[in-house]
Amino acid sequence: MKSPVRLERRLEQPRQLSWIIPLVSLLGALVVGAIVLLATGKNPLDVYWRMLDRGFFSQRALTGTLRTATPLAFTGLCAAASFRLGVINIGGEGQLYVGAVGAALVGLWMGGSVPVGVTIIVMILAGMLFGAMYAAFVGVLRAQFNTSEIITSLMMNYLAGILLNYLIFNSSSYWRDPRSFGFPSGKPLDKRDYWPAFDIGGLSIPIGLFIAIAAAVVLWVVYKRSRLGFEISVIADSPRAARYVGIRTKMTIISVTALSGALAGAGGASQVGDFAHYLDAKGLQLNNFGYTGIVVAALARLSPLGAVLVAVLLGGLTNAGYSLQGPDFPSGLVGTLQGLILFCAVAGEILTKYRLRSNRKEIGRAHV
Repeated sequence: MKSPVRLERRLEQPRQLSWIIPLVSLLGALVVGAIVLLATGKNPLDVYWRMLDRGFFSQRALTGTLRTATPLAFTGLCAAASFRLGVINIGGEGQLYVGAVGAALVGLWMGGSVPVGVTIIVMILAGMLFGAMYAAFVGVLRAQFNTSEIITSLMMNYLAGILLNYLIFNSSSYWRDPRSFGFPSGKPLDKRDYWPAFDIGGLSIPIGLFIAIAAAVVLWVVYKRSRLGFEISVIADSPRAARYVGIRTKMTIISVTALSGALAGAGGASQVGDFAHYLDAKGLQLNNFGYTGIVVAALARLSPLGAVLVAVLLGGLTNAGYSLQGPDFPSGLVGTLQGLILFCAVAGEILTKYRLRSNRKEIGRAHV
């Protein structure tokens, strides 16, 4: 039996859809979420208000939200950078781990011997270098051997996790604190090398968030105003046409994948310098920043600046979920709401590329 409606690809995408569809998707997620909350015996208005209050409205809550959003902004930029090319790099998790390893290495090596500004720059560069090199393997395998980057990047996440565990729990490495006898822990940075936070209007904003915003601006300029950005758009639309006009597709794939890993690696550096102040093997793996970054990029529709805003939104939802957890509010409800937002965003993305058309006339002619 023929469906009464069909999807028809849009020849042109109206500009207003770029903000109408995400807004409608978010409202749709809230409506469906309200139905779920009613089914579980909760008042949707009360729950949504408590989530806003504990995620965004108070200074303390907003400070926590910005801290949570910082690593998500970096991994969201990582996913957005590669996805724009059509390379599905889901290895941001492992690239963040490796970036943290590199940043901790140089941070410990400096040991407070240079000004903190120099330490921040060197740690960021080390994190980006380590993350870029780790991601470049994925790009080379995709470009030279047409290997699925989804599989290779996912497998390399597990390898990076094994490396973290080995350095802290299963060896006497340079990163492990020799004084941690009861439970192995990373060697802490010198206190003079802790990255400072900026106090603005009562908010404590980590410097890593400003670095993520700067990276988002640079990435936006690269994609919108540079030759590389034009080549990326051509390759994403038609790799065959890109090769025909002389674009070096293999080198572009490797370069963009390395750039993607560098962004995740910078997030790893921020985790060491801004928050943990040592290589926190357990904490990095429990938070799943890299996988959540894929959600951030999808909700932002691969926009670098949008990724930062979505990271703040998901950071607030995450913090609100932590504060709401209790006997009468299971943690799974917040995860369900996040999943609904992602589902509605994906559905909205389909509607930006396709329009719904009725098949009633065709069905009527078939019955005649």
